[in-house]
Amino acid sequence: MPSAVKPPQTLYDKVSQDHIVEEKEDGTILLYIDRHLVHEVTSPQAFEGLRNASRKVRRPDCTLATVDHNIPTSSRKNLTTTAKFIDEADSRTQCVTLEENVKDFGLTYFGLGDKRQGIVHIIGPEQGFTLPGTTVVCGDSHTSTHGAFGALAFGIGTSEVEHVLATQTLITRRSKNMRVQVDGQLAPGVSSKDIILHVIGVIGTAGGTGAVIEFCGSAIRGLSMEARMSICNMSIEAGARAGMVAPDQTTFDYLKGRPLAPKPDSPEWKKAVAYWSSLKSDEGAKYDMDVFVDCKDIAPTVSWGTSPQDVVPITGVVPGPDDFQDENKKKACVRALEYMGLTPGTPMQDITLDKIFIGSCTNARIEDLRAAARVVEGKKIAPNLKRAMIVPGSGLVKRQAEAEGLDKIFTDAGFEWREAGCSMCLGMNPDILSPQERCASTSNRNFEGRQGAGGRTHLMSPVMAAAAAIVGKLADVRKLAPQPTSASKASPKVELNAQTEDIESDDDLDRIFDTLVDPQTRPTNSTAAHSSGAGMPKFTTLRGIAAPMEISNIDTDAIIPKQFLKTIKRSGLGTALFHAWRYIPGTDKENPDFVLNQEPYRKSKILVCTGPNFGCGSSREHAPWALLDFGITCVIAPSYGDIFFNNTFKNGMLPLIIPPGEALNAIAAQAKAGHEIEVDLPAQVIRNADGKEIARFEVDEFRKHCLVNGLDDIGLTMANADKIESFEQKRTKEWPWLDGSGYLARHRSGPVKVDAVPVPTTNRGEILKEPLEW
Repeated sequence: MPSAVKPPQTLYDKVSQDHIVEEKEDGTILLYIDRHLVHEVTSPQAFEGLRNASRKVRRPDCTLATVDHNIPTSSRKNLTTTAKFIDEADSRTQCVTLEENVKDFGLTYFGLGDKRQGIVHIIGPEQGFTLPGTTVVCGDSHTSTHGAFGALAFGIGTSEVEHVLATQTLITRRSKNMRVQVDGQLAPGVSSKDIILHVIGVIGTAGGTGAVIEFCGSAIRGLSMEARMSICNMSIEAGARAGMVAPDQTTFDYLKGRPLAPKPDSPEWKKAVAYWSSLKSDEGAKYDMDVFVDCKDIAPTVSWGTSPQDVVPITGVVPGPDDFQDENKKKACVRALEYMGLTPGTPMQDITLDKIFIGSCTNARIEDLRAAARVVEGKKIAPNLKRAMIVPGSGLVKRQAEAEGLDKIFTDAGFEWREAGCSMCLGMNPDILSPQERCASTSNRNFEGRQGAGGRTHLMSPVMAAAAAIVGKLADVRKLAPQPTSASKASPKVELNAQTEDIESDDDLDRIFDTLVDPQTRPTNSTAAHSSGAGMPKFTTLRGIAAPMEISNIDTDAIIPKQFLKTIKRSGLGTALFHAWRYIPGTDKENPDFVLNQEPYRKSKILVCTGPNFGCGSSREHAPWALLDFGITCVIAPSYGDIFFNNTFKNGMLPLIIPPGEALNAIAAQAKAGHEIEVDLPAQVIRNADGKEIARFEVDEFRKHCLVNGLDDIGLTMANADKIESFEQKRTKEWPWLDGSGYLARHRSGPVKVDAVPVPTTNRGEILKEPLEW
């Protein structure tokens, strides 16, 4: 009989299907992960978990580590060791801990003394570590950046970081398909950043919840790879699990000659391009959601509030509560205006600034710096500005910019020229805003306190931030200088000689990657200590006080501000929970108006939020850790940020989705009255203090099973070690370039795998500034 015709598939469907190790009848998927990026903030507890369970990293050749989040971006001319260079104790501890972990577990590492160091989502594509059709994860929500290559890339929490390190897989479920089609020609002064800010303004920060967004249309096809990365980077701000763009010739041209991509014109390169070319949505493929955007409707766009959905054209005015019909949005507007110190009706171009930040994983690539330099060349920053910063996304971007003289253009204009790092994007490092300082920023989030406690952030594109620096206010770049359209397919990447200048011979390659391993002897973890499947407290029935919160879009920055992320432990974070709301700013005195400072809510076990999108934002697993440490093990809300939702289950917590309506109102009423409620997971029922049922809820059967039985995901997965090994054998045969063929020396042939770069040390165990020759 003829085989059944396969139904049309989307890009997401194809990449996802190619990575399924096993799929259960209930829809639970064991997904193989091709590329794992690691940084200092979300990894310490994962490595600690491996040590405690005597587990190894299964695929060192698929893992790349760097420091970026809380390192200083000041000059490294006097750098000797990380321990001596970083002044702030907690940041130093995290960075030194990562150096110890990459040594102990044998991982490739770009440290402070390595010119390839940089923001994790910039160095992955830059090195060719990110490739089309791969699955890419990192303990960072903006991993969606890598979807610009047609990769399925998403952020994960620390428990999932540990899971990938140990098993090279994740337990997940299928996402919905969403299409955002952008057609037309971008007007002068309008860039990819304006596209994504406009889209988020249209669909909201929860518009893509539970979905993978495929960006398509003539405008997207006309963009460079760097511009596509900026769009996919902010998919998470629309609530999406990931963002993707189908690979095309623009993608292949960008990757050709990258150090970790298949060697150009080799048989592997040709085979890879043939496979990559198939990764596009089939005609007739079905999407669960569709959004269509015409470029003529997109103007240079800036944010006004405390959510990425709070945007208007630069020619617009600050909105007021009466501009919104939804009650939750009215309340959110009032709160945002108070925090931002703005008055409805104020023209956006009348808003005076204190600081300018051009950088972040969204906009710190060479294309971004070139565009900003064109605006400021020959000009000076406004005298009212306290500070204007340019922070390249990697050491290679910095070198390339300096080779082109961009650094001099910026410094002549009055900007600071910094070293690579996340910098003021999230203010975990010395680059922060002071309370009430206002910043024009090319970063991705404008949450309360995101760039510094009490700081006020306006999101925009690099050219708009450059224009704002010259004017001293939010400004329309179109008034300063004619701007070429950014819809150019050419990807103005870092010059290849800058990327590969240390890889000019076999000796150089062997110096960087000391051991090439045959596929049959690749390092994998075939042992599984504590793999019985037990590891968490059982969750069956919970009875306790429920604290009410009537706030929309409670983000992870609000749940636990970034200054408390500088820990290498999972515990001790209860006092940091909702810190900016629990305490009067600048003091250690409690705010008596905050619900958790009031009786009986000081001992709450359940949180009831009537506003949507609880836990949106960062992938930081510190948010559920802080809730747990306070004593809260169940959250009830209409909807959640996807990564936070996953993170809670990984920690034995129960996040319940109760849609707006009678049931949620009944639960909230009990909470407002200070009564206990009971959550019965086996029965999937919520009862009041008298035992009367007030709501029923749905929960994923697999997750329910794990919670009720206290099962450990890693232990469960390791029971499938034979299936993982079988998948890897198929992977090596069909996609050999994923096993390290990009590292092949010229005198070798066949697919190989690469052991990690040893971290060179002195005899005192300190990390050296410059890599040793070997």
